[in-house]
Amino acid sequence: MGQKIHPVGFRLGITQEHRSLWFADSSRYPKLLQEDYKIRKYVAKELSSAGISQVRIERKADQIDLQVLTARPGVVVGRGGAGIEKLREGLQKELGDTSRQIRINVVEVARVDADAALIAEYVQQQLEKRVSFRRVVRQAITRAQKSGVQGIKIQVSGRLNGAEIARTEYTREGKVPLHTLRADIDYAYTTAQTIYGILGIKVWVFKGEIIPGQERVTQEAAPNVPPRRRQQRRRQFEDRSNEG
Repeated sequence: MGQKIHPVGFRLGITQEHRSLWFADSSRYPKLLQEDYKIRKYVAKELSSAGISQVRIERKADQIDLQVLTARPGVVVGRGGAGIEKLREGLQKELGDTSRQIRINVVEVARVDADAALIAEYVQQQLEKRVSFRRVVRQAITRAQKSGVQGIKIQVSGRLNGAEIARTEYTREGKVPLHTLRADIDYAYTTAQTIYGILGIKVWVFKGEIIPGQERVTQEAAPNVPPRRRQQRRRQFEDRSNEG
């Protein structure tokens, strides 16, 4: 079962939440769903060099709130917020409504080497540079282990190293309990365009188990931790240009 279902969809409402938070009746739902797809596709295309981990979408009446999780927030924000303004104008043009209210918040990813989407992107870039897949996978796993994950699995499928017959190979370190619902599994899939064909890359990252009440205990214990050992707070850039 754990191998045959999307790890995020399997845990929605338990340890994972929806990437899009809005409600619509049956007449408007298809249009809004297509808008979400266009928004994510446009952001991934325009900010391909910014290390985009995730795009969360919320809708409030006619306003769209985007939360962009990225490894390089400076690339997204730009000088004096010019990057956010350019992104908003591009999204309005893509959706066909230049008066559409779009608010963009940029959040820095706390642990880059422990994020499945960013790991998959790193493997993709290296494979497209014709680096040996075993070497790339080993480097990615080593970096993830140094960042403190409890387990990681990376699977690469296709004509590996230009072989005539396509095959699937994976490497796993630590434990990755895909059947455990309370396990915090971060999953990502991407493809690498090589001269031999397309390679599929899947990444599973196990960050620990989420137990009810655990967050509350962690917050209460935080003051006793020495200041230099506290986890650095994620930087967040809020777009307030639409506020009157």
